[in-house]
Amino acid sequence: MLSGSDKILFSDITDLQKATPNLIVYALPLVFLFVIIEALYSRYSQRSAYNARETIGSTLVGVGNLLISSIVKIGLIYGAVAIYNLVPWRFEAHWWTFIPCYLLYDLCSYWSHRLSHTIRFFWATHVVHHSAEHYNLTVSFRQSWVQHFKVVFFLPVAFAGFHPIIFFMANQVSVLYQFWVHTEYIGKLHPAIEYVFGTPSNHRVHHGSQPQYLDKNYGVTFMLWDHLFGSFQYEEDRPAYGLTTKLPYQIDPLYLNFHEYRDIFQDVKSASGWKEKLFYLFASPANIALKKRDQEANAYSSKDVSTVTSSHSS
Repeated sequence: MLSGSDKILFSDITDLQKATPNLIVYALPLVFLFVIIEALYSRYSQRSAYNARETIGSTLVGVGNLLISSIVKIGLIYGAVAIYNLVPWRFEAHWWTFIPCYLLYDLCSYWSHRLSHTIRFFWATHVVHHSAEHYNLTVSFRQSWVQHFKVVFFLPVAFAGFHPIIFFMANQVSVLYQFWVHTEYIGKLHPAIEYVFGTPSNHRVHHGSQPQYLDKNYGVTFMLWDHLFGSFQYEEDRPAYGLTTKLPYQIDPLYLNFHEYRDIFQDVKSASGWKEKLFYLFASPANIALKKRDQEANAYSSKDVSTVTSSHSS
């Protein structure tokens, strides 16, 4: 029913939590089973899809994210209920409302994901997911410990009047969907599937560090958003995984989560003027890398000129 649904009392939130299935917790045994199977097959086939230090790092990041999410979830539920009670239109919790809710949630995921690649402030909450240089199911564990403030991108779903139970079901299904696309052992599927849905092939492109793969295939469940907004790329050459600048440490979850914040702080601190400070905070990582490359080239040229001048003077 629309516009006739009752408001949710804050005193009923405990019951609401109990009524919301925790799909991620239920799925964990299967998740770890598939990881073990893939790891064993990787070793048997000698494809080297796993690296021990990366796997440990991914697992530590994932455990930390689960713990933080369980705490943050309480605040998110209160916020979702407050918005649900605020809007004059409200859907009841019916199975059919999940479909439009999930479509809108996936569209918001696309833009959240895209802006996380094009604005450094948000990139810092996502870079951990791209830091692994081996592509396997444990990469899906690499979710930032501070990603939850990006809930702002999903406010349209809440303000659309979907019941909080449906909202959180959409979130959990989206998270679980992302698990299976992080593997090299599933090749390209039927062209129609590759065109419409997020698949391992499409997501391998997203994790590739080659120029043709950078900032492509942001879609989670559906690739239609990438086709619509011009960010789609088919898998051609085998992707080279990881960041364009490789990390020296892969096992420390604190470093993996916060190294970009350290770099931002250093760049902003050394910047000259507010304009440059804001640039280092909000510009795209690609433009920042180009600026740093140009600065290094200019510094190198100045050093050469200085050396030549000194040599002539002597």
